[in-house]
Amino acid sequence: MTHSHSPTADRPLTATAQDLRRGARAAVPVLLGFVPFALVLGAQASQKGLSAIAVALMTGLNFGGGSEFAAIELWTSPPQVWLVVAMTLLVNSRHLLMGATLAPYLAHLPLKRVLPSLFFMCDESWAMGLSDARQRHACGGFSLAYFVGLSLCLWLTWVVFTALGSAIGPQLGDIRAYGFDMAFAAVFLVLLRGMWKGFRAAQPWLVSLVCAALVHLIAPGGWYVLAGSLAGLAWAYLRAR
Repeated sequence: MTHSHSPTADRPLTATAQDLRRGARAAVPVLLGFVPFALVLGAQASQKGLSAIAVALMTGLNFGGGSEFAAIELWTSPPQVWLVVAMTLLVNSRHLLMGATLAPYLAHLPLKRVLPSLFFMCDESWAMGLSDARQRHACGGFSLAYFVGLSLCLWLTWVVFTALGSAIGPQLGDIRAYGFDMAFAAVFLVLLRGMWKGFRAAQPWLVSLVCAALVHLIAPGGWYVLAGSLAGLAWAYLRAR
């Protein structure tokens, strides 16, 4: 990345506002999956004794659903802080690969705008932002305003409804019994379908999936996330060579 002048800096404010609104509109279907999944996380956190404020701080400062579920599963009283931190870093390691994928699309943008925006990146905003940039047929086509509008809506919804789930969790009981936790998986499958470019391009996904599933069966904790990420990356590298 460089600090060179961004060509998007000369765009009229109305164009930036339009991209912000476009990102916010694109977030709406994804929010339908975020809400029930956020309620599940909040309810589980309440069962571990976490208050709504504590849950909001956790989800707001660490915007990664997978690592948050892992942290709740490991939560004890008193908490084993280093274990929770280590597992969070492990599960969130996939963001390294996600950021590397976005790097060519962000190289022309100033770091002072890119870094704060990437704080709000999650799996869904990454996939949708990348798909939007590719539809523009050039690295310079990445719209940071679209990404920010999308990401902020997802982040705000996640924080609010995880806190709400914590507040009303004791009254709801185990809301996984209603099947709410399947909504998030359904949204993710839709995102993957939108990025489909044929079986050859999807081979790293398959290798990552198989490796992650095997490690999940033989090793406890979130090691399967790291194993799947590294396996997919290694396969893509070998195929590229």
